[in-house]
Amino acid sequence: MRGALIYAPGDIRFEPLDDPRILNPTDAVIRTAVTCVCGSDLWPYRGVEPTEEPHPMGHEYVGFVEEVGSEVTSVRPGQFVIGSFATSDNTCANCRNGFQSNCLHREFMSTCQADHVRIPNAQGTLVATDGIPGEELWPSLLAVSDVMGTGWWAAEAAEVKRGSTAVVVGDGAVGLCAVIAAREMGAERIIAMSRHESRQRLAREFGATDIVAERGEEGVERIKELTGGIGADSVLECVGTGEAMRQALRSTRPGGNVGFVGVPHDVAVDGQELFFSHVGLRGGPAPVRRYLPDLIGLVQSGRIDPGKVFDLTLPLDEVAEGYRAMDERRAIKALLKP
Repeated sequence: MRGALIYAPGDIRFEPLDDPRILNPTDAVIRTAVTCVCGSDLWPYRGVEPTEEPHPMGHEYVGFVEEVGSEVTSVRPGQFVIGSFATSDNTCANCRNGFQSNCLHREFMSTCQADHVRIPNAQGTLVATDGIPGEELWPSLLAVSDVMGTGWWAAEAAEVKRGSTAVVVGDGAVGLCAVIAAREMGAERIIAMSRHESRQRLAREFGATDIVAERGEEGVERIKELTGGIGADSVLECVGTGEAMRQALRSTRPGGNVGFVGVPHDVAVDGQELFFSHVGLRGGPAPVRRYLPDLIGLVQSGRIDPGKVFDLTLPLDEVAEGYRAMDERRAIKALLKP
């Protein structure tokens, strides 16, 4: 098979790799239908996370089951499946409590920008669709495997409620999907923080009622102006930088909640400030597996269309251009077709 490897910052190559095979009885091997580049992939691409040696990339996937291990009975060869970036047995105590992304047997996927992928913990990780969905649905089903599920977790962690005001910090694919989630959870007012016109348009299409272009303390002040001087009920932090976290915490009203799902880089929370703010804080890797059945249903019914975050489609062997386009903000999210 062939897949993407990162050699160094800015150096993505598409090369022949060993074919994936069943290593454990709980594994499956799938043939990729579509995959993509994630905003979190840009951390090593930009050198923020070190690359010690060449290694495969990618953690978002949908595809067709080709082979299953002897203990996998939940899916069978030929089925179209969606999984999570964090694999799970879906039976341990953490899974039963709804936090499959903290499964006691969790493995993080990291080989999915390839034409075939081995899926550990396939029995609990993969969800099959009823029949083979039309190709027009593949981008949205792919979004469900990470960015839509992560946006949903941001809204849930921030306790978005019907009639509430929600702020979304970040206008990447996760932030835009968080707008969808806030709308579906009944937020009356959804304020998207974005400086980019194309992303602002998509945020409004997804349900944003207001746009705030200011950042930092200016952004906080603008949120306060829009919320009667106290801040929002729920703030969804979808970036992962220190500035984004500060902006999120300070944009939340006393008694409100921040859901943070951006992978943290140089993020430090001031304990004194948090203590006196009366702001709740919850986040972490999204328990996507918990949401998969419902989100797949929302996509297949046509109620949500998160696949619109893919504004660039490339052949899989042009994956390096997908990274460049996202790094240069010429694309929100690059879809890759084997």
